[in-house]
Amino acid sequence: MIAYLQNLSFWDWLAFGTLLLIVEVFGAAGYLLWIGVAAASVGVITYLFPELPWVWQFVLFGVLSVFTAVFWWLRQRGNKKVSDQPGLNQRGQEFIGRTFVLHEAIAGGRGKIKAGDTLWLVIGQDLPAGTTVRVVGQEGVLLRVEASPE
Repeated sequence: MIAYLQNLSFWDWLAFGTLLLIVEVFGAAGYLLWIGVAAASVGVITYLFPELPWVWQFVLFGVLSVFTAVFWWLRQRGNKKVSDQPGLNQRGQEFIGRTFVLHEAIAGGRGKIKAGDTLWLVIGQDLPAGTTVRVVGQEGVLLRVEASPE
């Protein structure tokens, strides 16, 4: 094994990087992308400096792997764009503050309201069907309601 490590060529690193990138295509969620790029980079550096000892190749691979992953993480973290439609893909948020009539009574803390053409599950204190309620919050797919004074 040590003999193989002492004779690593740039082809070994390029093949390893390519293998990591292929596995990434099958759904590694970005974890192997930057490690594959680091391996390919070590392959290029090994091509330019063929006498680079194998120990330094592995050290370089480790440093480049960490550097590329941290760089991408920082870049993604800084890419927070403010949307001109902040409620997009947040179903139920548009109902907060609005009043509805209970479609099904709230019994045991759960009931239903009809908002547009959709029935929504609601949670709150027990109330009979037909009561006007106001949506005060959202917990996952459940809307929190309370009796409306209207």
